[in-house]
This record gives sequence, structure tokens and C-alpha cells, in this order.
Amino acid sequence: MNKYKPYWDPEIETMPREKMKAFQLDLLKQTLELCYNKSPYYRRTFDEAGVKPEDLKSLEDIKKFPVIDKKVLRERQQEAPDFGDLVCVPEEEIVYISVSSGSTGVPTASPFTASDFEDFQDFEARLFWSSGMRPTDRYCHALNFTLFVGGPDVIGAQKVGALCIWAGAIPSERLLAIFKQWKPTVTWTTPSYAWYLGETARLQGFDFEKDFNLKKILVAGEPGGSIPETREQIEALWGADLYDYYGLSDIFGACAGMCEKKDGLHWAEDHILVEVVNPDTGEEVPEGQRGEMVLTSLKKKARPLVRFRTGDIVSYTTEPCPCGRTSLRLHGVHGRLDDMLIISGVNVFPSDIETVVRKNSDLTGEYRIVVTEEMHLAKITVEAEHAPHITGDTTRLAQKIQKECQSILGIRPNIKLLEPGALPRATHKAQRVLDMRKR
Repeated sequence: MNKYKPYWDPEIETMPREKMKAFQLDLLKQTLELCYNKSPYYRRTFDEAGVKPEDLKSLEDIKKFPVIDKKVLRERQQEAPDFGDLVCVPEEEIVYISVSSGSTGVPTASPFTASDFEDFQDFEARLFWSSGMRPTDRYCHALNFTLFVGGPDVIGAQKVGALCIWAGAIPSERLLAIFKQWKPTVTWTTPSYAWYLGETARLQGFDFEKDFNLKKILVAGEPGGSIPETREQIEALWGADLYDYYGLSDIFGACAGMCEKKDGLHWAEDHILVEVVNPDTGEEVPEGQRGEMVLTSLKKKARPLVRFRTGDIVSYTTEPCPCGRTSLRLHGVHGRLDDMLIISGVNVFPSDIETVVRKNSDLTGEYRIVVTEEMHLAKITVEAEHAPHITGDTTRLAQKIQKECQSILGIRPNIKLLEPGALPRATHKAQRVLDMRKR
């Protein structure tokens, strides 16, 4: 008999949908009041849009309020240093900041009050617990600690009671040595790095069963964890279960993750309101269809975000999970708007191609998408490595991959098969698109 409780926070995790909506509405009203009364930016933009907090009568009324995006966060931080005029508390109440990578522009800071940070780590503990982490586990935190919002998540694992190893972003050889010496049962990294680390361990002659004791791999930062073909390949490589998480630095770290049923990512609905909209029209898309995720924080005090356009393309379900939790669940992140390619009028995400490449045992699983331009039209070539056991003419294999890509994408990409090891391996987030078009 399992001596541990099934849920970290049973009241919240199993709350009926209608009751959760009422709970969210109350929190949302408080958030809008805070924004309007404490943030110069929100007061100005709400007034310009002709809305006030008291106009919110239902959750649907959030659509009356203006959206913001990463560009706004960067601009406001530059216009009103150091944290921008979306901030709703004095600096004395800010105890922690994470900083975005700046890969899409100027790095932006995400400030937290003490209560914000406590809420953040309590939810991380909830996610860890839902994925099966218990006080008997040893957890190796293999995420970057340098300004990255995922760094402090190790504190959530400590709240669970696990023995925690604060490894951080260290060379693969050293991380594998930690795996061998201390035998952690759980670790967290990106899908690409989990794949790379497993390949490295195999090439170095490690015996996964005797040298390691890894039972669970948590991944985030890329779509791969929710792509069944990728997840199954990594699980087979390590002999461990893989759980996908989703997070963003702008509100707090991981705010959705897989439970042990691995049937979608449970959302932090008591902390963040989710809208999924058509990125062109802003209209809500039906449940199950793809759209851009727009988020509104419900509890954060330092810098609340109202209708923040994430740029992430997702789909979701509100059907009850077999685990008994009632929260909205993401079907993973299908891609980002800035990763999306438009080829012959068709929207193409790298994750769609990954589905094809990762399920084929005649390929190594590594791939790259090269974009070129011919007669003013965009063309893509999928570069993939054939597996070591494939020798001789690879024409038929290339034709098979091309046909499978066409059935999913609706277009016919060129396929270029390479020798094993020809493509670069990622030690963090993989860069899957090489755009050769003239700007």
C-alpha cells in the first residue's frame, strides 16, 4: 500500500470546473484592481481601451482588456528602468528576479515578491508530486542556475522531501559521473540534452542498468517531451519514464506538467488564466484546436501580466484526467509563432517533422530543416541522419520519409540523408531551423 497521499493539494487539484472558474474570477478581479491602482502602464492602457476593473463580470470579459507581448515588456523596462512600469510593488518587496535569455531581443527581468516566490515553488512541488516524485527519491537538478527561472525549481523538489543534488549546467562527463556515484532517480533537462546525454553515455560504455538508477526524466524548453515518438525514444534509451513540463520566465517557471498518466500537461489554473486564440484575429479557438496561448497571472504581485501573448502554439482539453485531477491540460506545445514556417501557404512547425523522424528506426533521430528560396518561393529540405545499420543506396528511405512528411504537413519537402553523426548535437535547446533565405 502506498503510504503517501495521491495529491499535493487535493482541494485545488480535484476542484470541479465550475468552482474553479468562480475561484479564478475572484482572483482575476483582485489582479485587475492591483494593476489599475499600482501600475502606471496598466492604468494608461486600460483607460485608452475604455475598460476598468469593474467591467469584469465574468471570465469571458477578460477579452475586453488589451493584450501585451514580450516587445511591450522589453520596451517598458527600457522606458522605466530597472523593471518597467508594469511593476505593482516597491523594490523593497522584490526578493528575486529571473532574467530571460534575450534570444529574441533585449533580456527582460521577471521580479518576484516573497509570496510570489513561495507560490512558485509550492506549485513546482505540486508538479513534482504529480509526476511521482516522493521523499524517497534522489533528484539531480541539471538546469542552468544562472539567472534562469528554472534554476530555483530545485527548492520545489526539496519541499517534496527528495534528496536534492544541485548540479546545474555542467559538462556531460561530470553529470554522468554524478549519475553513477549518487544514483539519482529523477533529473530535469531539455529533450535534446536528455537524448544527447544518453547517446554520450552509451558511446562511453556505461551500463544504464548497473551504473545508473534513473527512473524519471523531466524535460522542458522544447516541444519534444509531448511528441510521443520523441518521448518513447528517450525512454527506451534510458529505461526511464519521461514527463514533459512547460514554463516561461515572464510569470514563473514550470506552470504545467505531466502526471504519472502522461496524458497532457496539467495547468496551474489557480495561478494563471489561459486563453487559446487565433493569432491573427484574437478570437478564441475551439477546445482541441491549435492557437496561440495568452496568459493572465492571477496571484502574482510584483509584476502581474494581463493577457500576455506567449507566442506558443498549443491545444488543450478540459476532459477529466484518469489521475483524478480536473485542471485544463495542454497537449504540449506544438511550436512557436517565430519558429513557424509558411511554405506554399502551409504552416509548418519543426515538431511536425520531428514526429516523422523520431519514429523511424532507420534514422538516428537527429534532424535539421534548411529553408531556401527559389523563384521567390520558400522551399524546405529536411536533413536527417540514417542509422548506422543502413548502408548503400538510401533513395528508398528518403522517399519513405518524404511521403510521411507530406501526409502530415500537406507539402512535399526535399529529403537529404546524411551519415550518422553528421548533424550537430545540442547540449541545451536544439536549433532545428537553418534559414538560408536572403533577408
